[in-house]
Amino acid sequence: MPGPRIVSSLPGFPISSSGSSSFHPSHFSKSSAPVIFCRRRRHGASSRGKKRKAASSGSMEPAPSLYPLHRCKIIHLVRHAQGFHNVAGEADYRAYESYEFLDASLTPMGWDQVARLRKHVMTSGIKEALGLVVVSPLTRTMQTAVGVFGGSDVKDGVKEENPPLMAEGVGKAQHAAISSSGCPKFVAVEWCREHMGIHPCDKRSPIRDYKNLFPAIDFSEIETDEDTWWKCSSRETSEELHARGRKFIEWILNRDEKRIAVVSHSSYLIHLLELFGEDCSPLVQQEIRSPYTNCELRTVVLADRRATSKIAASSDFPGGVPEGPSAGSDLADVIEDTGKELEDAVENGSL
Repeated sequence: MPGPRIVSSLPGFPISSSGSSSFHPSHFSKSSAPVIFCRRRRHGASSRGKKRKAASSGSMEPAPSLYPLHRCKIIHLVRHAQGFHNVAGEADYRAYESYEFLDASLTPMGWDQVARLRKHVMTSGIKEALGLVVVSPLTRTMQTAVGVFGGSDVKDGVKEENPPLMAEGVGKAQHAAISSSGCPKFVAVEWCREHMGIHPCDKRSPIRDYKNLFPAIDFSEIETDEDTWWKCSSRETSEELHARGRKFIEWILNRDEKRIAVVSHSSYLIHLLELFGEDCSPLVQQEIRSPYTNCELRTVVLADRRATSKIAASSDFPGGVPEGPSAGSDLADVIEDTGKELEDAVENGSL
């Protein structure tokens, strides 16, 4: 059975539910993986995780792909901005195992990266067209998501009608509160969390705490208040990460929104995107799979090839002959009447 696909973006491509908390790699077949097209925007140089050499897609020349537009979604994949754990971990990898960086927040440089990416998504039209922002439930990803795709900073003394996306003073590098006014829906989802286990920076805080810090983010997709996924003594395997990635793609495809931003993490995105690109050229495969730098954005098209039920295609037009009288049927009547008149004239000898 064909799966969804991810394809790397073509030049000039226009920018414009709930799952179970338990999973196992055997639940998802490799054939269920989607296709992506990607476009990049980088706002940082730090890259956690080692680069992986893209595998060859074989000796056969890859063929172009064509899919109905209503079976596709535009996804903006973003890695979080620089966190304090990134700075320490790049100086000494052992720092990733320190509880000093439990659920690490953004650095001042990270907030600067957020501001630059925000400017890009505003001027390019990405933010205006978004229907949904999906975010990993860790402090650094939620800070990045609301800073890039949220409203403006809330000025001191200004009281807004709706709860803010982020309260004032969240994290070590404190920042102003961020408004939820005029924004798409923000949903926290565990399926797109960072590679879990051993590294305290990847352990989330209780959801009850996050609800106070990020009041306008929807946490209803998360089943437990405490973090029951992260383990102090073992780390997720690649197979488990791939399975979690497939589950996340299924969740995305089951949403109604067509333009979605996803704010996640380096190692998770590496493993997620390893599911795609096998049928692409080495260049396109590299565009899909290469590791993300901090606050990098790539726009991809996710095509669902597995569909078995019809859905409305808003941009399509049925054509054909409309019901009831039409210019075409009137013309046929005229031709038929004229033919009978000619036959009568021949028979009567008047022609």
